[in-house]
Amino acid sequence: MKISLENVLPGEIEKRSFEIITQMLGEKKLKIENEQVIKRVIHTTADFDYADNLCFSPGAVKIFEQALREGACIVTDTQMAKAGINKKSLARFGGEVFCFMSDEDVAHKAKENGTTRASASMDKALNLQCPLIFAIGNAPTALIRLYELIKEEAISPKLIVGVPVGFVNVIQSKELIMQSGVPYIVAKGRKGGSNVAAAICNAVLYSIK
Repeated sequence: MKISLENVLPGEIEKRSFEIITQMLGEKKLKIENEQVIKRVIHTTADFDYADNLCFSPGAVKIFEQALREGACIVTDTQMAKAGINKKSLARFGGEVFCFMSDEDVAHKAKENGTTRASASMDKALNLQCPLIFAIGNAPTALIRLYELIKEEAISPKLIVGVPVGFVNVIQSKELIMQSGVPYIVAKGRKGGSNVAAAICNAVLYSIK
């Protein structure tokens, strides 16, 4: 069997990938304001289910963009997501990315309180003195703790990216965030991951001119 390869220059691979994604979506209509986020997640995962299961609260992408312009920082629940978010793009607006999962005080508090490190790391984020966006791609316990802190009025995030992957309390934690009153971008169902969280953040960062 003869295999036909496309001759694509290195600098054109991403552009060509997005062209293929657009072709494969066919006649499926995406909301213009959400289109680039959805396509970048598909580009990251090669999973077209995200065209249907990514849910956006009204105006979520614009809210995300404005928060970044105002110097919001991003808090994530994995070092992988932190590594994947384009920190140079974020620094243009004065923002930083934080992940507290490896911090000794977080590990100690989690053990002392019988919680996960992800939950304890959300508590540590209360100490940050800047507008906050949370990008959660792994731990549903982080979303559950965020929901509790929001209801206690201890924290008021600008937006939550809720895309943990897995089986235990994953669906439920996402539903809580969609009921929290905070703007959100959520992947309904069990799919998600740190790479998805980073892709969503980068899509919004790249959309800001």
